[in-house]
This record gives sequence, C-alpha cells and structure tokens, in this order.
Amino acid sequence: MAEKKKPAARKPRKKPAASKTAATEKPAGRETAGQAAPTAAAPAFDPASMKALNPADIEALDQMSRNLMQAALKSQKLMSDSMRKALEGKVEFPDTGAINSTPELGEVWTKIVSDPEKLMNAQAGLMRGYLDLWTNTTKRFLSGSADTVVEPEPGDKRWRSEDWNENPIFDAIKQSYLLNQKFLMGLVHGVEGVDPAVKRKVEFLTKQMVDAMAPTNFALTNPDVIRETMQSKGENLTKGLANLARDLEAGSGRLALTQTDMEGFKVGVDLAATKGKVVFRNEIFELIQYSPMTETVKARPLLIAPPWINKFYIMDMREKNSMVRWLTQQGFTVFLISWVNPGPELKDKTFQDYIEQGLFVALDAVKETTGEDSVNSVGYCIGGTMLASALALLEARGEADRIASATFFAAQTDFELAGDLLLFVDDAWFKEINRLMEAQGGVLDGRTMSDTFNLLRSNDLVWSFVVSNYLLGRQPQAFDLLYWNADQTRMPQTLHLWYLDNMYRKNRLSKGEIEMSGHTLDLTKVKTPIFMQASRDDHIAPFPSVYRGAKRFGGPVRFKLAGSGHIAGVINHPGANKYQHWVNNELPDTVEEWLEAAEEVPGSWWEEWRDWLYDRSGEDVPARDPAKGKLKPLGDAPGEYVLVRS
Repeated sequence: MAEKKKPAARKPRKKPAASKTAATEKPAGRETAGQAAPTAAAPAFDPASMKALNPADIEALDQMSRNLMQAALKSQKLMSDSMRKALEGKVEFPDTGAINSTPELGEVWTKIVSDPEKLMNAQAGLMRGYLDLWTNTTKRFLSGSADTVVEPEPGDKRWRSEDWNENPIFDAIKQSYLLNQKFLMGLVHGVEGVDPAVKRKVEFLTKQMVDAMAPTNFALTNPDVIRETMQSKGENLTKGLANLARDLEAGSGRLALTQTDMEGFKVGVDLAATKGKVVFRNEIFELIQYSPMTETVKARPLLIAPPWINKFYIMDMREKNSMVRWLTQQGFTVFLISWVNPGPELKDKTFQDYIEQGLFVALDAVKETTGEDSVNSVGYCIGGTMLASALALLEARGEADRIASATFFAAQTDFELAGDLLLFVDDAWFKEINRLMEAQGGVLDGRTMSDTFNLLRSNDLVWSFVVSNYLLGRQPQAFDLLYWNADQTRMPQTLHLWYLDNMYRKNRLSKGEIEMSGHTLDLTKVKTPIFMQASRDDHIAPFPSVYRGAKRFGGPVRFKLAGSGHIAGVINHPGANKYQHWVNNELPDTVEEWLEAAEEVPGSWWEEWRDWLYDRSGEDVPARDPAKGKLKPLGDAPGEYVLVRS
C-alpha cells in the first residue's frame, strides 16, 4: 500500500480571523476567542441587566427554553421506551453478551502493563504532547499564533469545520483528543506476545471506542452543533430526538440509522433504468439482457455476476455513472444476473446451488439466445469468489471453454489477508450468526450485514450521521449510493454459513481443499485469461488480499489497482475524470514489487479494460434486440427480484 505522508510537526499558525461560532460570539465587554483576556475581573452578573433585553431577545430566550425543555422531556421518554424494549429482549437481535470481547481486551492490556518501560515511554510521550499543547494554546491566546502539536490523519473528515482550526479552544479540544487517540492506538498496535488475530480484534475494538469518544460526537464540544443550537433556539435538538425516535421505531428498538432519503429514488426510474428485458427467471435469479445502443456488437456476449449481498444496480446507477449503460455503448451484448432477495423458503440453498442453478444456468440461457458457445464473464465481490470457484469446477469437468475470459472486481479468492471482516468470523460471532439465522427463519436480515459493513468505516457511515441526524436535527438527503447501500438483501443460512466457514475461516478455496460433485477446485489449473481489479482504499477486499488471489491462477492474469474504495474504485465512469489507477502488466511475487514498478495514470481504468475485452470478444455482428431473441421476454428491466425490499 502506498505509504501515508506523515503530518508536518509544529506547523506555524496564522492569526485567526474573528470566530464565526456561536460559542465565541459573546456580549460586548467579554473577551473573544483568539484575544487576550482582560486583566480586570469580569463583573458579576446583575439581574437588573435583564432590563436591557428587548422583547425580541426575551422571546428568543423563551423559545430556546421551551425547546430545551421539550428536548429534555422527549429524551426521558425515549430512554424509557428504549430500556423497556431492551429488557423485553428480541431473539432475532444480535446478543452482545454472546460475543463478549472482554477476555481479548484483558489479555492485550495485561501484556501492555507487563512491559513497564514501553508503557512509561508512551506515557512520557503523551505528557510531552500535553505540555506542548498547553504551552502553544496559551501562546496562541496571547499572540494569536502558535505551532500545532498533532494533526488528524489525511482524509479524516470529522474536523472539516473551520472552527476546529480557527478557534483556539476547539483546536485545543481537537488536539487533546488526537493525542489520546495516538497514545491508546499506539499502545495496542505495539503490543507483543499475543496472537495476531487477538491483537487485530483488540485494535479494531479500541478504534471503535476511541472513535465513539470523539468530541465531534457530543453537543457541547462540537462547534457546529453549538452554533446550530443558538441559531435555531434549540429546535435542532428537538428535531434530532424526533429523528432518533423514528429510527428506533423503524428498528423495533434497535437503531436503524437513516443515511439517506429512501423516498428520493425509484428503482427502474431513477436507478437501474438502462433499457433491457428479463429473458429468464428461476427461483434464485433473473437474467437481464440489455438493449443495444450501437448498430453492431461484439460477437461474444458479456455476462455479469454481481454480489448477492447487495442488489445489482450498483452497476446500473444513474446514467452518468452506470457501468451497464457504458458497456452497451461500447458495443457489448450485456447480460446480468439479478439475484433473488431470499426468504426462509430458500434457507437451504448452497454455494454450489448458486453456481449450478445460477451462473451455469445463465450460461445456458445466454448460449440459447445468442448462439455463442462461450462468454466473457464478470464477478463482483462475492460474485467474483463464486466465479473463481466456477472456473475451477469447469476446468475439472473439462468444460473450461464455456467462459472465454473472467474479470474480477474487488473479489477475493485468497482470504489470508481479508482485513477487518475476519474479526466477524471467530467462533463466538460465527455461533451468534447461526443463532440469528435460526431466529429469523433461516435467513440473515440485511440490517445485520449493513451494520457490520458500516462498522468498518464507523466515522463516515455511523458517527457522521449520528451528528447530522440527532445533534444537528437535519433530514438525510437523497444520495444514490447511500440509497443503494440501504436497499438491503437477506442471506440464505446454508449458503452464508458455508461461505464464511470455508472462505474466511479456513481459506479452503486458495488451499485447493473444496470439493464439488466429486471434483476438487484447484485454481492453479485454471488457464482462463484473468483481469483482476482491486482498489487501493478497499476495506472489504483489501488489495494485498486480492493480489494474493491473482497469484493463485494458472493462466495469464492482468492485475489492475484503482484509486478509492470498494465501490468508487470500481464504479468510476471515464466521464467523471476522478481518481486514478496504476498500470503494471507484470505479475511479480509480491504486491509491493508490483506497486514499485507500476505507473500512476489519472482517471478511470474502464477504457483499458474495454480494450482488453475487445481482444477477446470476436468480430462485430448485428446488434441483438432482447425483444426479438430466442428467449421470450418475461418483462422489462430491471425485473421483479430487485424490487423486493427486506
């Protein structure tokens, strides 16, 4: 991974402009932030001075008092209702007691305190930081400028408000928090003599606790919240409590954090609106064939297998960023699998069922309607893990020519370095997932999956919305990506538990230990040309993990690293001119060697992938109209399965 730049130490501060925060807008005669305090003692409050308030001021104070009182009463009722529902207990909710991490925390901190020299050095570093912070803060009050002691990590969006830099009080609060964060995370990261899995888990848990305690998450230490409270006369707090009550009610006592306006889009109209037909349907998927946008198309069709953890339309968002639409514009006949949102009736479906009754049946349907014996295939995330397994199975059966090439988006086939998701497959959590599925009728609800992924980026996907929704009292705005993220799907019990156990827990695909129908799945025997994409900031499929998987195949592999993360690194339309990618057509032993020799190129990688596909797609043929094909259309795209809400 590219090395992060270290923040410059002791950056000189410019004299701040007059603060814009309500926290520093004080009555005449009081000092303001960034100015020296007067030497004379501040006069005692005189009740008679209230006579100087005009009727508008009195009305404003009265309104604020009423709003704060209303907020206090609402919060009491809210807490009472929440406690009552918690005591009632819901068997289908996660049981935090069953996945207690106290033993791991105890083990790590016992090791930390048993090394007094390292602990004392860390404490001494913390004290030096505080002494520098106190000195520099005092200097800044007196002179208007001072050095900075500690800076946030690049990309940390919590401190975007200018008050965190311009106001010396809030700047001191911010730096104090960052010093503590650095101290705690440094202790855990530097611990020795514990199992790496235990250490990784405690690092994750410590980060969750540290993130939760950030001053940005509390009304009295967040300048934006203070300003909003003053300007709205406390109305933001009453609105925020109403939002909180709504989300608790939506989750039946479990917080269902609202990230976007779920009425802001309509699937099939605003999203997933590329024209096409559903040309096949069985109990686990619909097959969509998209209408051509060119007079001729490449002979070999393209079949896309998206993940079943989310709905397929991440690949067909709005026109400006739809991969499906762009591919049809490039002259490909595009087919896409739309997985069912399963209910309890499908709880016994297996990983092999999704290959045999899903991908392989889709291959048969594509062949029937186009007459082509092979396809170029795409697998995204878990759809890619399935595609890799299918390639190995076809190879073992002597049917490898059914798939001419395979492209993988953010897909893992080796889970040794699978990142923080490994934390959610230990014995305790695995048993808890099984219990939840049993309680929910044999499926895992989409909320549990969503909460897990949100925790991997808690500051962006949890705490930012807590502040916006509940402290600032704002209504979530319509945002297409967050709408898709909230449109959750369920997981069949047998399939999901098998996948977690065999892939994440035991890494059996990479080891060549999985058997299907009497055949061993051996990736090293797969000779199909591979295009393997990964994203630099992917927290779900880390690029070192994806690279390890790329090395497992026995045929030619082109590895491509894109900027951004699990979604934006993949869905990056060339017209957006965003991010970058790295080019290196070699595949050395390690990803570090690959990066060292790679060339950084601005913008999307899609056009390079298109050219790679062109070389494997045959000659041009007349465009194929799905309404006139051999398979009778069952309805218009995006079909019925994608419309089923969890």
